[in-house]
Amino acid sequence: MAKSRTVYVCADCGGTTPKWQGKCPHCNAWNTLEETLESSTPAASAHRYAPLASSSPVRSLSEIEARETPRQPTGLDEFDRVLGGGLVAGAVVLIGGDPGIGKSTLLLQALASLSTTTSVLYVTGEESAEQVALRARRLGLQTGNVNLLAEIRLEAIQAAVSEQKPTVAVIDSIQTLYSGELSAAPGSVSQVRECAAQLTRLAKQTGIAIVMIGHVTKDGALAGPRVLEHIVDTVLYFEGDTHSSFRLVRAFKNRFGAVNELGVFAMTDRGLRGVANPSALFLSQHEQQVAGSCVMATQEGTRPLLVEIQALVDSSHAPNPRRLTVGLEGNRLAMLLAVLHRHAGVSTFDQDVFVNAVGGVRITEPAADLPVLLAIMSSLRDKPLPRGLIAFGEVGLAGEIRPAPRGQERLREAAKLGFSIALIPKANAPRQAIEGLEIWAVDRLDAALDKLR
Repeated sequence: MAKSRTVYVCADCGGTTPKWQGKCPHCNAWNTLEETLESSTPAASAHRYAPLASSSPVRSLSEIEARETPRQPTGLDEFDRVLGGGLVAGAVVLIGGDPGIGKSTLLLQALASLSTTTSVLYVTGEESAEQVALRARRLGLQTGNVNLLAEIRLEAIQAAVSEQKPTVAVIDSIQTLYSGELSAAPGSVSQVRECAAQLTRLAKQTGIAIVMIGHVTKDGALAGPRVLEHIVDTVLYFEGDTHSSFRLVRAFKNRFGAVNELGVFAMTDRGLRGVANPSALFLSQHEQQVAGSCVMATQEGTRPLLVEIQALVDSSHAPNPRRLTVGLEGNRLAMLLAVLHRHAGVSTFDQDVFVNAVGGVRITEPAADLPVLLAIMSSLRDKPLPRGLIAFGEVGLAGEIRPAPRGQERLREAAKLGFSIALIPKANAPRQAIEGLEIWAVDRLDAALDKLR
């Protein structure tokens, strides 16, 4: 007979302790311990997390046959790009993002497309069945073959999935589910972790692809302490401003494809629509050349994108000049301004510096260093950069211009969109000329600035 004992689980980090304490001994957070029951069974009985497959002997890695995993396209090209080509049987996908950004809309569209060729199941725990049907009607979706279940009890959901045996199941959302094995409230760390682990086990056992929607905290973390990201196979995040019509879906973890892939969608009255040429979203259409603007060629996963970097340098009227970035790393801007002063002789200690990546895209790669400095210099001198110029390259603390990965793909994308001049690191200079594109290859920051004098 299974015995139950009381344990206390931290709502912040998920750590457990046998007795209540005012402060969690794992993360030192105060008043976060919640009482719950933990079942302990004799060693001879089967554990609920026992391996699905029998133990295998030790073998050489070269002896193991590697097979390509077949994929199920969702019918949404941009969504398939982020997933790595489509859904994999038995895979568990977690999608996070701000409220109202389009998570439920995207998955409802994907299920409506998948339902024409395979069986699907939509489990809603946040909305009633009537609300989901109303949204589908508003989007104009054909949902005659989409099965719907409004339920938040984990055991009932497991029974329905085992009975229906769909190819793809969507859980909206994992924070609303609860398991009868635990006494904690839905949304707590123990409930979220338990429900996600049980659904993952069900997906691996039956081969059903399960997509879970996860809430984010004020800091943007999934399910609070990010307890889900280690359990699932793929983690996707929605990015972009909810006040804008464009949405970005980025892959941060993918066991079946490339990470850091980016899918671009436009929100319309008929739902999310994929954008075929996303570079056009991130480039402003100026009637004439303006100072403080530089176009960079960035790489998001396997896709090259052209993004406009805008800078505004103005006299500061405060003792501490402001350094503000949108879509770029703020601490790196302070470092680049120091490099600009040390190796180019340009001082901004009495200037406010504002830098923005157009279109709401978030750029994290260091190849944005050179375009940022070029935009700052253009604004400081109030002199536009040459028409048709693109740039990329990492700037080191010694003033050197370091190469960026996959430079040839960036240059070909720029040439395809009509750019005529590329200011790039010398190590990225192509061996063969690219038609219509003049290459300015530099290895130092001062040499790059001399090119634009």
